Amino acid sequence: MTFGRQSVPIWLIVLAIVGGLVTSACSQSASSAPSGAVPSGATQSAPSGAACPGSAPAHATAGSVATLTVETPKGTIVMRLEADLAPAAVGNFLALARCGYYDGVVFHRLVPGFVIQGGDGQFGKSTALDRNRVGQGGPGYTIDDDPITAPYGRGVVAMARTPQPHSEGSQFFIVLADTARPALESANTYAIMGHVTSGMDLVDAIAAMPNSGEPNNAALDPVPMTKVTVNTP
Repeated sequence: MTFGRQSVPIWLIVLAIVGGLVTSACSQSASSAPSGAVPSGATQSAPSGAACPGSAPAHATAGSVATLTVETPKGTIVMRLEADLAPAAVGNFLALARCGYYDGVVFHRLVPGFVIQGGDGQFGKSTALDRNRVGQGGPGYTIDDDPITAPYGRGVVAMARTPQPHSEGSQFFIVLADTARPALESANTYAIMGHVTSGMDLVDAIAAMPNSGEPNNAALDPVPMTKVTVNTP
C-alpha cells in the first residue's frame, strides 16, 4: 500500500488515521493539529439548557458499568462501558453523553476494516464537515491517561488521542476487526472503555460509506449521533 508517493507500513497509516500521528510520509509539519487535539482556544459549548464539563470530570466509580445507546438515522448502536477498564475515560465519556455533548455530532472518520471515529464536537448539528479539519475538535479540556488492561478487537470502544500524554478529550472510535489489534497495540495508548453489544452491523454499514481516502478518511456523507443516552443498572 502506498501513502502519497512513498510506500509506508500499514500500521503507520492506520495509527495516523486514528491517533493523528504525524509522519514524514504525510508531508505535514509536526505542528499540525492531530486527531483528538483541541485547536488553540477552541471549545465546544454545551447544548442549550445543559451543563457540560468545563474540565476533566470525576473518574467512573470502580466496579460500575453503564449502557450507552447511540441513535442514528440509520439505526441504533448499544455499548457496554466498564469503569474498571478505564475509569478516567469512562467517567468523561458518560459525563459528556449525559449533558448532550454528542447529540448531533457525526462519525467523521471512516476506515473500512479498521475503525469508525466520532465525537469531534466541531462537526455536528448544522455545522458542515471540513475535511481538512476533521479530528481537531474536543470539549475544551483533556483527561488523564488510563492503563490499557484489555486487548483491542472487533467491537471495542476506545478513546482517540494525539501522540502526547494525557491528550484524550471527546473523540472515540469503534474497532471493526480483530486484525486492527497489532496496529493499535503498537502504540497501546488508546483507552479501552468497553465494547459494542448491539449494532455492529450498523457500524460496518457506516464504515462502508464513502470517505475522502487517505490520509484523513473523512466521511463524505457523515452519519450523526442524533441522540446518545446513558443507562446504569
